[in-house]
Amino acid sequence: MSRVGKYPVEIPAGVQVAIVNGLLTATGKLGKLELALTDKVDAKVEGSKVSVAPRGNSTPARMMWGTTRALVACMVKGVSTGYSKTLEITGTGFRAVVTGPNLVINLGFSHDVVYQIPEGIKVTCEKPTTIKVEGVDKRKVGQVCAEIRAWRPPEPYKGKGVKYEGEQILRKEGKKK
Repeated sequence: MSRVGKYPVEIPAGVQVAIVNGLLTATGKLGKLELALTDKVDAKVEGSKVSVAPRGNSTPARMMWGTTRALVACMVKGVSTGYSKTLEITGTGFRAVVTGPNLVINLGFSHDVVYQIPEGIKVTCEKPTTIKVEGVDKRKVGQVCAEIRAWRPPEPYKGKGVKYEGEQILRKEGKKK
């Protein structure tokens, strides 16, 4: 039995959730998200809660029960409060700036990295060494952060590179004489 799936998802004030033809739609003050439900689970909106139940006792149905409930909870939170992640850039001369629809990052390469910001994502740089990524979709926010970090992940000797805020970098000892 799923420990996650058995708890209903609370719908906060200002968020509407509707299920039509196997498509769950959550609408709030920050936007609108949709989720195509599988045929292995049933979802019902009961008052201010969304409950998910498996169709049968098969292993795939029980697996999708908890997954679907978690996806619905992420959608409801996304359209009501949104998601944000902060990246920190460490290194001499490393910096970032938002110019129009692009994020331009100088990471020590012979050229600047130009990253086109996807639709539905807001990127801001309060300081040249911090990048804040905000959005409604949790998966899209995480994917954008992962793509930016992949250009120059933090290295273990000096800690230079792009890291998540609060991330601990395991440092190695350098050469000994």
